[in-house]
Amino acid sequence: MDAQAQKAVFTVERAGEKLVLRLSGVWKLGCGLPDIKEIENLPVEGEGYKSITFDTSGIVGWDSGLMTFLIKVLRFCQTNDIQFDQASLSQDLSSLLSLSQAVPEKEGLGEADSRGNYFHRLGKVSIGKYEEMMASVSFVGECFQSVLGLLKGRRPFRWRDFYLVVQEVGFDALPIVALISFLVGLIISFLGAVVLQRFGADVYVSYLVAYGMLREMGALMTGIIMAGRTGAAFAAQIGSMKVTEEIDALRTLGISPIDFIVLPRMLALFLMMPLLSIYAAIIGMFSGMLISNIMMDIAFPIFLNGMKEAVALPDFFLGVFKGTVFGVIVAVSGCLKGMRCGDSADAVGLAATSAVVTGITFIIISNAMIDWVAAIYGM
Repeated sequence: MDAQAQKAVFTVERAGEKLVLRLSGVWKLGCGLPDIKEIENLPVEGEGYKSITFDTSGIVGWDSGLMTFLIKVLRFCQTNDIQFDQASLSQDLSSLLSLSQAVPEKEGLGEADSRGNYFHRLGKVSIGKYEEMMASVSFVGECFQSVLGLLKGRRPFRWRDFYLVVQEVGFDALPIVALISFLVGLIISFLGAVVLQRFGADVYVSYLVAYGMLREMGALMTGIIMAGRTGAAFAAQIGSMKVTEEIDALRTLGISPIDFIVLPRMLALFLMMPLLSIYAAIIGMFSGMLISNIMMDIAFPIFLNGMKEAVALPDFFLGVFKGTVFGVIVAVSGCLKGMRCGDSADAVGLAATSAVVTGITFIIISNAMIDWVAAIYGM
């Protein structure tokens, strides 16, 4: 076959109000493809044509280059209100052309700013938020039922999984909790030293460190750390199980995913978070005492005596209570986002991110509410 026979060409014939395109040669990207300017330059109004049909019997071979040419002709017909005779194409070409036009448009494009679409999106978002809220309430209710069933001895519980989760959220978290608590105590003591030295009240820095770590920062910083570390891990683990259909397999076997997956994680954080909060408070007070001794030459016994005057037992119990609440929040938010994860790998990352954001948000809100209630009752 010579080079001229391999060249992709088309001829245009008029048949009344119909335009016939006769395609011949090899329609491949490497062989050079003709332009459709010859078609575009023909008049389409008055004595022009109203439809375009094809004769592909002369085509020797083709690839995506032919599809590109046909799509250009199709768009030209759509722009100028000309009928595109797709039935005149071969079955393979017609099927591929239909498939190329079958991709749906993304939501929000087009008339995105119109009044109707605005209220449509608003209603859709509102319905989605309502369904998400109801799903969260339902999930919390299922967790509560699972805990009651465990207390009554009616629910199976895998203690081996529980111990593994306790090690993961407890012992393995000690280094990062110690580091952050040490730095927080150091910062509180340093700021207290800078401010109190102006008033000649250096000795009262122990009041600030002890009160802040035991009542507020110990539990709060531990909750934020665990939301970023453990809450995201729970969401990613459970989300991966959902993507690989392990959760569906548990339901098929008649095993509740709440009992099997969520309950051990929730109980582990419920028990370990108060201990981690106490640990964080001790580390923070130690670092504060160290900075007070270095910067203000406050002896350790004087610092400890000041702590005894500054804090009382209710302050300690309030910090422990906050740690318990924060542990439940981190566990529920992480497991909830994991259970509601999508079916793709990208959804696992989104679930982990959402678990961290949700956990930290509710930790801050609950901390403010607990402090408000404590202030009302003079605690």
